[in-house]
Amino acid sequence: MSEELATGNLLEVRGLTKIFGSLTACDHIDLTIARGEIHALLGENGAGKSTLVKMLFGSLEPHSGEILWQGQPVRIQNPGVAKKLGIGMVFQHFSLFEALTAAENIALSLDDGSPINQIAAKARALSYSYGLPLDPDSLVGDLSVGERQRIEIIRCLLQLPQLIILDEPTSVLTPQEADKLFETLERLRAEGKSILYISHRLEEVKRICDRATVLRHGKVVGHCNPREETASSLARMMVGSEVKAVVRAPVEGIEKAAPLLEIRSLTRKPATPFSIPLKNIGLTVRAGEVIGIAGVAGNGQGEFFEAVSGEVQQQDAASVRIRGKDAGRLDITGRRLLGAAFVPEERLGHGAAPRMKLSENLLLSRHATDGKAFVGTGGMVKANAVYSAAQRIIEVMDVRKSAPDPEAAALSGGNLQKFIVGRELDRRPAVMVVNQPTWGVDAGAAAHIRQALIELARSGSAVLVISQDLDELFEISDAIAVMHNGELSKPLPIAEATFEKIGLLMGGAEPCHAEHAAEVV
Repeated sequence: MSEELATGNLLEVRGLTKIFGSLTACDHIDLTIARGEIHALLGENGAGKSTLVKMLFGSLEPHSGEILWQGQPVRIQNPGVAKKLGIGMVFQHFSLFEALTAAENIALSLDDGSPINQIAAKARALSYSYGLPLDPDSLVGDLSVGERQRIEIIRCLLQLPQLIILDEPTSVLTPQEADKLFETLERLRAEGKSILYISHRLEEVKRICDRATVLRHGKVVGHCNPREETASSLARMMVGSEVKAVVRAPVEGIEKAAPLLEIRSLTRKPATPFSIPLKNIGLTVRAGEVIGIAGVAGNGQGEFFEAVSGEVQQQDAASVRIRGKDAGRLDITGRRLLGAAFVPEERLGHGAAPRMKLSENLLLSRHATDGKAFVGTGGMVKANAVYSAAQRIIEVMDVRKSAPDPEAAALSGGNLQKFIVGRELDRRPAVMVVNQPTWGVDAGAAAHIRQALIELARSGSAVLVISQDLDELFEISDAIAVMHNGELSKPLPIAEATFEKIGLLMGGAEPCHAEHAAEVV
């Protein structure tokens, strides 16, 4: 960051406070963002980060304190005011209409009245220049989470903001896409733009951020130069204590264990022009093991999860077997009754109904499997039992909330993720299938979730984890397979796996070629 660009603060926050009921989400927060800097905002899930940036973007109004923009006090009453000032934001939870195209969604956020074809052309050119390729004519409902994230980023950049707020921007990007994004951010910084960067990936914070402000329980607890810190010291500042390391003890004789999840010649035609067909997928997950599935976003992971979970049934009942029983023609409830549990990629709207309470979401997903515990004679819901179960999950997973039983949408993304994963772990399922288990979750909570998945497997369950986080997969998996263009490679035992081999498979290399190329590297 040059001295010329560093002179003067673009944004200053003084004593900003926001209260929800008995919870002070932000407690007299002070923050300055200089011109031409990338400033990290760090903290655990529920530390107040999302509340703070929503106040800066006009989605929430503070109870007290002031915001200064270029040295002048401002009142940001709504996002429209923020955009006029020059503040843009990419939210962790997407705000896109699934029935519209990418270009149409982008057009809704722009005020210049340009024809849709011009907007599409600008979006396409910008997306390719930033290494985040985007088809403006594709329907959002047909896109993966990673592809939707690209729309949000491009939509924000097209508004030419002076301050860009990025909330977990790389959580659904591949390492290659993230590298391209970092190049873009560095270019924007060199042009004098400022970025407020929220991420739980501390190594990338160290890599690109000039300064960091750390929140804990709604208060500022420290400022630092992240380049002078380690990932462990940053995590310690966020949590207030050491983060426990994930321990994965090796298993012996796993090939003799009972196959609890079997995928046999699973083939699926594309449901839409933008879907990925599944091609003759075979996979066995045995009792006691964790199998990881890596892959670039949009290579069939979503279609695979739908087929395994029962969101989409197969014609061949034997194409999916759970605990030795054909399940291909069963729906989600039918597969749950066989002892399976599922955590989808998108938590808000897919994993949980936004406007329903946590206890109600628990009842929705477990009314069949926990019928006697949750539903009494005549179909009457045992509200106290459901509430107690929800509170047990909240306590075990350390879900931070502003009310005893809040709506799902009231939780931060990471806290909702903890609840959804905990909701399924609480059943002690025989088969657990999880898509992006720690997306947007802080270091401490991520370690807790990963350790819980390992322990579930070691207790005798079969665990299948789909993730774009290679560090995560190498940390928890006993073997890793790669999804590419609707095809699944043979699982590679973790002792033989390397980042080079897996990365080459993700790029479409044949297994034998990936093996040789990795050795050359």
